[in-house]
Amino acid sequence: MLKILKESLKTAPIVKRGTYNYFIHPISDGVPVVKPELLRDVIACIVKNADLDVDKIVTIEAMGLPIGASLSQITDIPFIIIRKRKYELPGEIAVHQATGYSKGELYLNGISKGDRVLIVDDVISTGGTLAAVIKALEIAGAEIKDIVVVIQRGNGKKIIEDMGYNVQTLVSIDVDENGVQVLGCIDDECK
Repeated sequence: MLKILKESLKTAPIVKRGTYNYFIHPISDGVPVVKPELLRDVIACIVKNADLDVDKIVTIEAMGLPIGASLSQITDIPFIIIRKRKYELPGEIAVHQATGYSKGELYLNGISKGDRVLIVDDVISTGGTLAAVIKALEIAGAEIKDIVVVIQRGNGKKIIEDMGYNVQTLVSIDVDENGVQVLGCIDDECK
């Protein structure tokens, strides 16, 4: 499991953004192309490892969408998209997010008090986005049963765990000017 994800990360292009080595990958950026076999690899691993005894899957715009939609399709669990646009629907919850490269508001709709949720996302690096999502879900009165993120880079996972939440990551990576190094995987066969 995760062989396709691991191999695709090793060949991901790197671009410099100032001093930051940014990796470009179909799961995190949607380019160059999101292949079905890559999504199947990721979703199969999430299904194997996540707590799916939930009412709703929560994902974050934009690159959480393919993960959330694919997971919802095969589990029959509805999914909610945390959006970057305000809709002003009744009960909408706005929270501020700050990451290493952006700041802004996120908007949550469609969660009721007591909903048991699974959060899924593409990447955790600083933890800023995930911390904002958790705050919104806490305000809504949801019970966060599990958090699964495909790619871990940086110390964001520890920040979320310091908030009292476990974060499962499928792969952990490091990135330098020479490329992506896969440091570890959720399954032993990936190592």
